Amino acid sequence: MLMMSATVIACCVVLGLALDMSIGEVRRWHPLIGFGNMANVIERRLNHPEASRWKGALAWCLTVLPLVCCAQVALILAARFSLWLAPLLNVLLLYFCVGLRSLHDHNLPIQSALQHGDLDTARRLTSYIVSRDTAHADEEYLAKASVESVLENGCDAVFGTLFWFVLLGGAGAVLYRASNTLDAMWGYRNQRFLRFGCVAARIDDVMNWIPARLTALSYALLGQTRLALKCWRKQAPGWPSPNAGPVLSAGAGALGLALGGSARYDGIDEVRPPLGMGRTATAQDIQSAWRLVRNVSILWTGILVLVVFIVNGVSYA
Repeated sequence: MLMMSATVIACCVVLGLALDMSIGEVRRWHPLIGFGNMANVIERRLNHPEASRWKGALAWCLTVLPLVCCAQVALILAARFSLWLAPLLNVLLLYFCVGLRSLHDHNLPIQSALQHGDLDTARRLTSYIVSRDTAHADEEYLAKASVESVLENGCDAVFGTLFWFVLLGGAGAVLYRASNTLDAMWGYRNQRFLRFGCVAARIDDVMNWIPARLTALSYALLGQTRLALKCWRKQAPGWPSPNAGPVLSAGAGALGLALGGSARYDGIDEVRPPLGMGRTATAQDIQSAWRLVRNVSILWTGILVLVVFIVNGVSYA
């Protein structure tokens, strides 16, 4: 690990988020797209009907570790070359890994399409961000899918990335996002990935355990606190994912929405546990969910900066 002072870490977080919100994700040659393509190649080579968990573990190592090692070596070389180059590279790595602006850019157009009554466009845009079927979805179904996606990715694409960046720097952010991406690609409980993707799913569960609960707590603090905590306590244990459960139940409760329930995957209706309490989701709730995620980012960035000021103040006293 390339050690950074608390002040440098705080500055990198502020600059990385500012860069993300100002520019948004790279439209061409995004590193995560290249990583996904590489993961697909490795999966096709190693995954087969008789593939074991060990093959999945090998695939995870071949996909993730070289990328993380390259990031860490680049940071070490940058630190030796220039005092400022390593922090700037950390900012760049955080920018490529964090996805606050992309949540806005991928979900707010769905809200706009729904508000203009353009269901075909809303269905198409929603199909880009969720794996559930959207071809014949109505407004409520699409709004619910988008809100759930924003809330879950508030941890996966935003807070979890910030957490591991603060802990391990740019290489930590790369490790987390690569692991999270592989879980999204391989972590399905179907015939193709049940054994091969097991290791990727378990690693993501471990890496997300603390960030997910901090995200859920943040949703509760910034929304309808009592309802969010109640939903978290009662509904999260029934959710299939140990990390998505707290995040989604607390997020739905914070917004005062009833989410979860039936969703269609590959033509088959899947009845999932309920999330939250209150009214059904509408188009406007997509923006409310994104604002909640944005406010969580502001909250923890502010806490980080405040801690740095306190620590520095004590040091100089």
